[in-house]
Amino acid sequence: MNAPLYNAEILRLTTAIPHDQRLRDPMASAERRSPICGSRVTVDVNLDEAGRVAEVGMLVRACALGQASAALLSAHVIGRSVTELAAARDELAAWLEAGQGDAPAWPGLDIFAPALTYTARHPSIRLAFEAAAQAAEAAAAGSHG
Repeated sequence: MNAPLYNAEILRLTTAIPHDQRLRDPMASAERRSPICGSRVTVDVNLDEAGRVAEVGMLVRACALGQASAALLSAHVIGRSVTELAAARDELAAWLEAGQGDAPAWPGLDIFAPALTYTARHPSIRLAFEAAAQAAEAAAAGSHG
């Protein structure tokens, strides 16, 4: 792969994370950390009556790849079901693990194609999706905090 790891779109996303404030009283929250680089993402969620994300809040303390991934998650998470979030998390992890193939269907994830061969960067890219899926699952189960 000849594309730079930190391309202009990734760097742009680091400054444009939607929902970048924690929720006051979330139904559930989850924090994920990368032991490799110390990146950390906390996601708060509130679900609607249909079990879809109605509100999301985030605290992102991550490298550029983690921030960009959080921005992509946050921009498209409202209205997603618990099942859709779990699928997005699993598809992202599988794509990164495979190191090849088409990016998952979640909008924008193809910007991480240059990172496929940088396995040490994969945990940062997964953080927001892992935290969102975990928080949504906890909210659906009625577990707060």
